[in-house]
Amino acid sequence: MSWIDVGHIDDIPLRGARLVKTVQGCVALFRTGPEEVFAASDTCPHKGGPLSEGIIHGKQVTCPLHNWVFSLETGDAQGADQGHIQTYPLRLEAGRLMLDGAALAKRSAA
Repeated sequence: MSWIDVGHIDDIPLRGARLVKTVQGCVALFRTGPEEVFAASDTCPHKGGPLSEGIIHGKQVTCPLHNWVFSLETGDAQGADQGHIQTYPLRLEAGRLMLDGAALAKRSAA
């Protein structure tokens, strides 16, 4: 794995999100707890809604366009909806958020 520094955890408000631009494309970061952040696709598979502008609740995000809900742990749609968003490995090192660049590269190659 090659890890990409995408910022400090305090750059993301609690229960908030940020969109980061990488060489392999944009990734949404969702902060669900004081020391917990998830990385996932910013695009809802339903109508392309910007998930980084959605509502974060628990370890889920709700699309701002049509209220589809996705698990930030698995990327799976919740409830009666069917769909999936790509999630990416992310780790926290001394307050810095490190995103798995190899996983992003696989997305770009697909």
